[in-house]
Amino acid sequence: MRKELLKTRCWVVKIGSSLITNNGLGLDKEAIAGWVQQLVSLQKQGIQVVLVSSGAVAEGVARLGLKRRPKEIHLQQAAAAVGQMGLIQTYESYFMQYGVHTAQILLTHDDLSNRRRYLNARSTLTTLVSMNVVPVINENDTVATAELCFGDNDTLGALVANLVNADALVILTDQKGLHKSDPRKDPDSPVIATAMAGDPTLEAMAGSSNNVGRGGMITKVSAAKLAARSGACTIIANGREPQVLERLAKGEEIGTLLLPERQPVAARKQWLAGQLKSKGRLELDDGAVKVLQHSGRSLLPVGVIGAQGSFERGDVVSCVDKAGKEIARGLVNYDSKEMSLLLRCSSDKIESLLGYAGEEEVIHRDNLVLIE
Repeated sequence: MRKELLKTRCWVVKIGSSLITNNGLGLDKEAIAGWVQQLVSLQKQGIQVVLVSSGAVAEGVARLGLKRRPKEIHLQQAAAAVGQMGLIQTYESYFMQYGVHTAQILLTHDDLSNRRRYLNARSTLTTLVSMNVVPVINENDTVATAELCFGDNDTLGALVANLVNADALVILTDQKGLHKSDPRKDPDSPVIATAMAGDPTLEAMAGSSNNVGRGGMITKVSAAKLAARSGACTIIANGREPQVLERLAKGEEIGTLLLPERQPVAARKQWLAGQLKSKGRLELDDGAVKVLQHSGRSLLPVGVIGAQGSFERGDVVSCVDKAGKEIARGLVNYDSKEMSLLLRCSSDKIESLLGYAGEEEVIHRDNLVLIE
């Protein structure tokens, strides 16, 4: 039994084009209905669910009567625009049979690399899942030409796992998991049950892509490495396996489990503290310093007594004590001009001071790391 998944509370589930479509010939609605039933079951078990679904281009190709996925970018974009309508309509209709609302989210990789948009996306997603709404995320293929050429939804799924600080990234594919060699060439190749996501030998074992989607096993291995940086484990499993999601939630050993090197808190701390540069400084009073260091809570404006530097919402700022020692670092919810108005104020006065109701925290605890 895999104990790693028994205590997880947030899953990002990615379903690939080869599963969603009948070999590229339109949506497999019967299969989609089955996955929706399982996702609703996970929700009822207390697991927050975020769905990353491929299939827009493949569905558009079918709807437009094309014989194969086009190579021309403008035709790919047209197919994506047409296919996304059918994709989201299908998900909505099946989820509503269980009284569960869905929300369409179209993202590009740029949305998650820009810190302001990162915070906005994170705020929206966490609000949706807290309301038991299932976000259905796809890459915005209509505008993201670079991603159409080189990107894949495995990578997007990993970035979303980082975004919402998920415990697990579950990649459903048409393979049983990661094999030691390409199962298309070696049908007897065994599935790797468990490995570390950063193991360099995994990439050598990964196979190539098919002509329905853009990814292959190599992109799934790379996605696992990305997901691991915020502490998420990754499962690569066959989406056609009966009740695969519910069985995984019970700890059944299905597919390949790729584990992060560190526990979630430590990995997220490394990601925020080590890879981002500070754009400004917030000086904290003694009470705020104590709360951050010992209570693990968010930073509120009442504890901020000074702000230096020019920064925007979503930038990384350092939190320092009165002596100037950096004690924490995080993604700030307000720009430097707004912070100058919020010093020492209580959160219930933010709307009257700024003219809009923003977040009650200057830095949310999920976007803040202590500097040791």
